[in-house]
Parts: sequence; structure tokens; C-alpha cells
Amino acid sequence: MISINNLSYLIGGRALFDNASLHIKPKDKIGLIGLNGRGKSTLLRLIDGEYQPTTGDISKSKDCTIGFLNQDLLSYQTNDSILTVAMQAFGRAVTLQQNIDKILKQMEVNYEDSLVEKLTKAQEEFEALGGYSMQSDAEAILEGIGFKTTDLSRPLKEFSGGWRMRVMLAKLLLEKPSLLMLDEPTNHLDLPSIQWIENYLRGYEGAIIVVSHDRKFLDNVVTSTVEVSQQKLNHYAGNYSFYLEEKQLREEIQKNAYINQQQQIKQTERFIERFRSKATKARQVQSRVKSLDRMDMIEDVVDDSVVMNFKFGFKQKSGRFIVELDNISKAYGDLEIIKDSSAQIERGDKIALIGANGKGKSTLLRIIAGTEPIEGDRKEGFNVLTGFYAQHQLEALNVENEILQELQQAGSAKTETELRSVLGCFLFSNDDVFKKIKVLSGGEKSRVALAKTLLAESNFLMMDEPTNHLDFLSVNILIQALQQFEGTFVVVSHDRHFVSQIANKIWYIEDYQIKEYPGTYEEYVDWQENRKITAPKVTEAPVAAKKPKEGKKKTPDQAALNELKKLQKELDTVEGQIETLEARKPKLEAEMADPSIFADFNKLQEKQTAYDNLEKDLSEAQEKWEELAERIDELSA
Repeated sequence: MISINNLSYLIGGRALFDNASLHIKPKDKIGLIGLNGRGKSTLLRLIDGEYQPTTGDISKSKDCTIGFLNQDLLSYQTNDSILTVAMQAFGRAVTLQQNIDKILKQMEVNYEDSLVEKLTKAQEEFEALGGYSMQSDAEAILEGIGFKTTDLSRPLKEFSGGWRMRVMLAKLLLEKPSLLMLDEPTNHLDLPSIQWIENYLRGYEGAIIVVSHDRKFLDNVVTSTVEVSQQKLNHYAGNYSFYLEEKQLREEIQKNAYINQQQQIKQTERFIERFRSKATKARQVQSRVKSLDRMDMIEDVVDDSVVMNFKFGFKQKSGRFIVELDNISKAYGDLEIIKDSSAQIERGDKIALIGANGKGKSTLLRIIAGTEPIEGDRKEGFNVLTGFYAQHQLEALNVENEILQELQQAGSAKTETELRSVLGCFLFSNDDVFKKIKVLSGGEKSRVALAKTLLAESNFLMMDEPTNHLDFLSVNILIQALQQFEGTFVVVSHDRHFVSQIANKIWYIEDYQIKEYPGTYEEYVDWQENRKITAPKVTEAPVAAKKPKEGKKKTPDQAALNELKKLQKELDTVEGQIETLEARKPKLEAEMADPSIFADFNKLQEKQTAYDNLEKDLSEAQEKWEELAERIDELSA
């Protein structure tokens, strides 16, 4: 259907593709993957004809039609209803419908045979094109990807960019092109809509190429994977999980072949060097020189994986309870979001807040943050330091700053070396750290904003769709960072792989109540499946997320108040001790690294003893602080 042969494409002298080839057959379902900036979206535009190859060619069969969903469609606006926009997919059928209506109007006063003949022909073609079911088909797809029935008559311009993208996706699906190209289709979809699209694409009769960083989506939809790597299109005959296994096997084979070839080259070079000056060996030397010149060089394996070698911590532990919500309610006019619901977040909770769009996830996140007015009580725990990440954090970046400069201004006391180490974890190395924010891609800005959030040394993080616009490698970095994070967090995400890797509790809103499943995402999915078949055991059923103790709060007596003041004073003293000890620690480390001290065994031993004692005192002070904080929490309850 489509044949890409010896494709090369240059941008400013840099090759995105070099002698790359790919063949797309009817009914192929291809996942196009690779790191950001490697040319995935560019390849789709080359196939669509928007860009032209530098060399090579892209040939298409005559009957091949292409539908392309890309981020440029976000800017499209019109006063037409979203149903009307979606039905533009039936261009010829819509035109016939208008003609049929005109003919019927004329026949109210004119019964000429010619009009009857025109009507008959128009109706026959209209029926052949599926005209009588086009509105119901459009409604089914729009509602399948998340629109309510009442939304269908609303003008497109009233919707946000993400919802407009859904309308354009619906239009493409209704057009049913020979090749459907989707660039990050899940970025603007909630979980139910993603699952609906998965089911639809699995049964799609044409070919599909989808660019996505949603591993679960790729596993459920594609039957082959093409990786854009080293200017080539590398084909794997399976879904994303198959690709991971097959790539590891290929790299092992390539690595062994590379090592063997390098050994052969060294042996040959040693022979040449040793016998170069011997006349009796001249013919053999010349033969080996020629063999080296003719040798097809095997490239070493490029390891794209990144292991997080920086631990994101915080200066102060929070108390046992982070946030308590007691009988809260939230509504926007007649639209109820939460009603008389209670929940509790404890230190160490790793919560994924999931569910369909419009159910109140972002609202609940703002309630937890204390920025959304509510009915009921919200109580924040002791010593909670909150960090918040959402897409608007990207807009808050100073576009004139360099990346390193942006992190230096984030309030962190870390040295430039430490900040460079952090940026290295987020794929900014060497001179990359001096790039201006304004020249970065959306994914790169996301990584900078995430690094700033994690450097804030907050002990409680709230993150709203943090994986949007991140490639596989960047998502893996974020997973590692959150797995190492010893504090508490609540994450809103529709990325099932991401959630399965980082959450130990699942929250969702059902019947206007905050519900909690006390386990991993896989366990939650299994529970939901079993729930559809049979009633779950009482011990397995999620309940309203940990209610605070009910009943009237007792008025603290004077003795309790005195005790609270005493403990608070003691806590302040211990905090001062911790700050003093932490300030002494880098000085001792610097002294131990001093060459004059390092060379003197006695002095070095003295400093080492002092350092060990400081570590012990710091550990004891931190344990004491935690005991006091928990005691204060208990008395304050």
C-alpha cells in the first residue's frame, strides 16, 4: 500500500533519516516509537506529503487514502456543532442529503418525472454511502470518546483544545481512510475513552500508524512496532512488550558481534604492525590491510536507558497525617462533584487518582491542596511541605532563562555540580544545560518543570498528568524518581503503566464519594473485573477513603495545652539542632577531602571520627523530631 525506500531527510544539515526503508501493508497496525526529537512526527508528515524527502521516495497505491490526526488540529475552531463537524467525514453523503431535501421541497409543487428520477438516483447513492446511519454512527463515536449527548449540539469553539482534538479524531474515524495516522491520540483522553479507542482500533479494517508513549495502549492495539533510531526505521513483528524482548536479544547479538569484530581488528592491526617491515611477510601484511579496508564495520550498541543516580529527598518529615477531609461537599451550581465525603492521606501514601474526565479529579486535587473552596472541613497535618506539578507549570518557566539558571532560581540550595547531576538524570547533559527555555520542546519543558518540582524538597507532592508529552525514557526517569521518593504523593494520571509502577493506593470518585482501593493498580483492575461478575468480599471492597474519627471534638483542657506548648518548644529546639548539624556536615566533608588532611593519617582519622559522631547525632535528632511531631499530632487531633 505504501512503500518507503532509501528515505533521507535533512533539517539544517542534521539527518533525521538516512537511507531508511519501510513497507506498510493493508490492515497493518504499527506502533511508531522512539525518543522525542528522533523524527516520528516528521515521518508522518512525510507520508502525508506535507514534507518532501531529501532523497529516496515514498510511493502509494492509487486507492490509498490517508487520515492524519496531529497537534495542529487543536487550533481549528468553528461555530458549527461538534456533531456537524464530525459529520463532515461524510462529505458526499452530506451533499446528497442536502440535494435530496431540495428535490423533496421542489416536489411539493412539481411532480415531473425528471425530479422523480433525480430523487431515486440520489437516494440510491445516499443509501450505498451509508447515509441513513451516518448521524447515528457519528453520535456513537463522539459519545464513545467521552462526549455527553447534550454536548453534541454545542459549537466546537466552546470546547478546550483537548476536546476539540477528540472531535477531529471522531471525524477521522468516521472517514475510515486506508491509512489512519495518529500522533499521540491518548494525550487528551481519559481512561474510559482510551479503552473505547483501543477496542475500536483493534477492529479497524484499514492500516494504522500510531505514535504513542502509552505502553499499555500500544500493547493492546498494535501488531508490529517500528523504532526510529540512529536515522533508521527498525521493524519488530510484535507489540511493545514483544519489541522490548526482541530489542534486548538483538542488542545482545550485536554487542557480541561488535566485541568479536573489535578483537579481530586488534589482532589484525597487531600482525600488520609486527610484520610491516619484513619483506617475507609483505604479501600477508598487504592482504590484511585490504581486509580491514573491506570490512563492514559493526556499530556498538547505543544504550538509551537511564538509571536515576540522584535521590530526591526533603529536609523535614511530615507528621503522620498529611491532609484530612471531613464530610466535604463540592458543587458548581447544579453540578455536584463530591457530597458529604471524607478521606485521609497518611505519610507514605502513594496515591493514584484515576477515572473519567468530568468526575472531579482535578477539583479534588485542588481541594487537597487547599486552593478550592468547599463545604466541610479540610485539615492539613503537621510540617507538611507541598509541591504541585501541573501543565500550567510549563507556562510559569522563565523563557529567557537558561535551564541551569532556571533551577538555580528555584530556591534550592544545591551547588551547580549537584544541579548538573539532577539535569543529567532528566537527559540534559554537557552544554544542554545552557539552552534557553524558549527553544525547548514541550517534552523538554516538562522535564525542566518536573526537575524543579522534585528539587523543591517538598515532603508531599501533587501531580496532574505529569507524563503528558514525555517520551518512554522520560517517563521511566519520573517512575524511578517517584519510586525513590520517601515522602507522600497524589498523582492524577491516565497512563496505566505509569500508575502501576508508582502507586500503592488507588482513589476514584463514585456516587459523589471519594473511594479508595488499598492496593496496586493491577490488583484494582482485577477487583473491578471480579466486581462485575460477583459481589466482592467485604474485606476487599474499597470504602470511603479513611474517614477521620467522627464525633464532636473535645475541647482541650489546660494541661493538654501546656503539654502541647512544651512539646512544640522542644520540637523547635530539635529542629535547630538538626539545622546546625546539617550545616556542619558539608564543612567536615570538605575538610576530609582537603589534600593536606587526606595525606595525614592522624588528622584524617580525627575528622572521620568527628564525621561519624555527627551522623549519629543527626540520626538521633531526626528520630527525636519524628517522635515529637507524632505526639503533637495526637494531642492536636
